[in-house]
Amino acid sequence: MSYPPPASPPGPVPPGMAQGPVPPNPAPQGPVPPNPAPPGPVPPNPAPPAGVVTQDRRSNLRRVLVLTGVGVVIAGCAIAMLLILGFSIGVQALLVGLVAAILPVPVLVACFLWLDRYEPEPPWFLAIAFGWGACPATLTALGVNTLGSWVFDQVGLPKTLVAVTVAPVIEELMKALGPILLLLLSRREFSGITDGIVYCGLSAVGFAMVENILYLGGHGFAAGKQEYGPASGLYALFAIFLARILFTGFAHPLFTSMTGVGLGVAARSAERRVRWAAPIAGLLLAMILHGTWNLMSLLAVDQEQPFIMLYGYVGLMMPIFLGMVGLAIWLRAWEGRLTERILPQYVRAGWLTPPEVAALGSLGRRHSARRWARRVAGDAGLRAMRDFQAAATRLALLRDGLQRGLDSKPGQLAQAVAEERRLIEAIAAYRRVFVGRDPQAPIALWDGSRYHLTFPDGVRRSVDAPAEPVVPLPVVMAPSPWGYRR
Repeated sequence: MSYPPPASPPGPVPPGMAQGPVPPNPAPQGPVPPNPAPPGPVPPNPAPPAGVVTQDRRSNLRRVLVLTGVGVVIAGCAIAMLLILGFSIGVQALLVGLVAAILPVPVLVACFLWLDRYEPEPPWFLAIAFGWGACPATLTALGVNTLGSWVFDQVGLPKTLVAVTVAPVIEELMKALGPILLLLLSRREFSGITDGIVYCGLSAVGFAMVENILYLGGHGFAAGKQEYGPASGLYALFAIFLARILFTGFAHPLFTSMTGVGLGVAARSAERRVRWAAPIAGLLLAMILHGTWNLMSLLAVDQEQPFIMLYGYVGLMMPIFLGMVGLAIWLRAWEGRLTERILPQYVRAGWLTPPEVAALGSLGRRHSARRWARRVAGDAGLRAMRDFQAAATRLALLRDGLQRGLDSKPGQLAQAVAEERRLIEAIAAYRRVFVGRDPQAPIALWDGSRYHLTFPDGVRRSVDAPAEPVVPLPVVMAPSPWGYRR
């Protein structure tokens, strides 16, 4: 199935650096880059077929119903966990453990949100990922681990083996189920490995928070208070806080991020085998790392050799953690690089200008563009530029997915066409908020090939696009695969 050829843009294109409406009926300029995808961007006219609109509405309704059901399940599991912890460790220990366990959560959540700056995920999806890890995952893992301890005791095996054989499997599986559900509901919200790490990391943070309530409040404060009094309880609480949060608070997010890498790879692959193999491989690696971590702890206690834990911490876990941090930081800029690689197609079709694409390539450039938009159009311009950048990033992700063959079925392809149309129209609408408002910039028109500038003497001249487009903050452009000039 092929796309219709690019059509003339219906409205203004450039954001102040090149301002004003595009001349009517610009012809498509030059050949489209050699990709296995359809030959070019889809115009916003005519309106999408009625069948596509109906299918979109049904899909959205189904998604809303499923997410609502998941929210109800999370709320029910949250109530159940509060009751279980309250009866098992006491209300006072529950409150103390809850306060202590919540302290690191904002920092960890902020770290994952920092990774998700280019194309932020829907807040509802992020909340569901966190809530799933905190409630259904912990409730199920607690039940299975308790059952495993009973079974091991019945057959004469040490209960401590549950931490090595049962806990890593059920905990990593349950933490991953929430992000997997989100992937199945809306694959487009997984734009790559970074999103997989963010969703799985938030699920792990929620899981660790509730688990820490049990350790801090029950094994720490309640146990110390019962044996030696409140002062000893606080001392035990502080000791466990240092060990589990300050030194090893990255453990659960690190394990589950392996599953996130697998989900991110699967989300951007058109190969059926990769879509199955990558998440399974990531989940197995998460289980292995989790089991190894627990095994080191057990050996250190059983052999009364704390150096076993220290050697494992320094020699194994810290290198893996630092490697994952480095990978996440490198992947963080992937969406910016993607816009520079994909969006020149829309430049040649006359939908975007070279400066717009240039201003999307890094977070520094995006921030500069937002400051410029706020200067020329106030807070409304700032919001419009922020939305413009998000829509342009989603457009690049959508086009990249089409070129990868992610939407191969006719129905999926029709939905992608409609989504591309909506994004182009949204970009044009956001642009109109700040276009033509910069008194320091000349009136300019972009036709997909050249600028048509109106100089102070009133004469309009045609000017080729410079090799390094001017953006609100001058930068040196990285080489484009197809170039901005023809």
